[in-house]
Amino acid sequence: MQGMTTIDDPRWTRIMARDATADGEFWFSVTTTGIYCRPSCPARRANPDNVTIHDTLDHAKVTGARACRRCDPDAAASLRDKLAARICRAIEAAETPPSLTALARAEGLGPTYLQRAFQAATGMSPKAYADAVRARRVRARLADGARVTDAVYDAGFGSATRFYDRAEALLGMAPARFRDGGRGERLRFAIGEGSLGTILVASSDRGIAAILLGDGPDAVLRDLQGRFSKAELIGGDAHYEALVAQVVAFVDRPNAGLGLPLDIRGTLFQQRVWAVLQAIPPGTTTTYAEIAQAIGAPRAVRAVAGACAANPLAVAVPCHRVVRRDGALSGYAWGIERKRALLAIEAPQANM
Repeated sequence: MQGMTTIDDPRWTRIMARDATADGEFWFSVTTTGIYCRPSCPARRANPDNVTIHDTLDHAKVTGARACRRCDPDAAASLRDKLAARICRAIEAAETPPSLTALARAEGLGPTYLQRAFQAATGMSPKAYADAVRARRVRARLADGARVTDAVYDAGFGSATRFYDRAEALLGMAPARFRDGGRGERLRFAIGEGSLGTILVASSDRGIAAILLGDGPDAVLRDLQGRFSKAELIGGDAHYEALVAQVVAFVDRPNAGLGLPLDIRGTLFQQRVWAVLQAIPPGTTTTYAEIAQAIGAPRAVRAVAGACAANPLAVAVPCHRVVRRDGALSGYAWGIERKRALLAIEAPQANM
């Protein structure tokens, strides 16, 4: 928090209290000892002037500090991720979404601690994850041709009214249209040119649904048609082309941020991966394995790579910031050279 000293940070109180419920929620490093710890570390309390509090374990590690041998902060993160994975499986196995209290009771934990730990590991609350699971079930039943009402109740919604109140948010379109494969949906699009080549931007009423890069208008238009084969594609007017110019400027200078609403569509797994990608700061990179750990699925490294490859929102969902464990640049849907160029553009951010 800019302008705030460590002693002013409310998390410092929890460190002073050696609050075990904060483990996995944040970490702290000590400049004089060169170590990083979990909040409950039993070691002698450090001078707050020498302490930096970190939102993530990765942020603590990049300081160059080493893990404390007394509190083993890396193990705390592993335990948190395993807890999140168990909660995911419990939610997926339930016919109707279990309450936060019921999930916490099954783990022998307090609801507040469980909520924080799950959020830190997955980037979403247990309720949001449960909603995503139900949405996936509805999508699967609708894709099989089920009636909307049957799909809603089969997915665990207590009432059709409750589902319809949130149908657009859960499916990205009306349920009947989704069942028909998105036929009749209208997407506006326009094409521009930037430092990385041709850029196509397409939007629904909810926000930007695609930012595609390529070599020439024909290539990016074919890409759009392949991704939204049943949608009606409408060329943008002058007002829309002004929005495209804003996106082109963002692609050329991603450190500045986009500031436009996104219409992010994907499977439950893809959305979990993409949420983690959006949290990676410009000028930094992570690995496919680290993302798999972050979503509570450490063995799903290949699936994470697949989710990155399926990302339709170049730069806005920054899959270019994901590299192999050895730091090498692996595949990028829009070409390795564009990935290298984006990382080079962002590199100064890391030194600011």
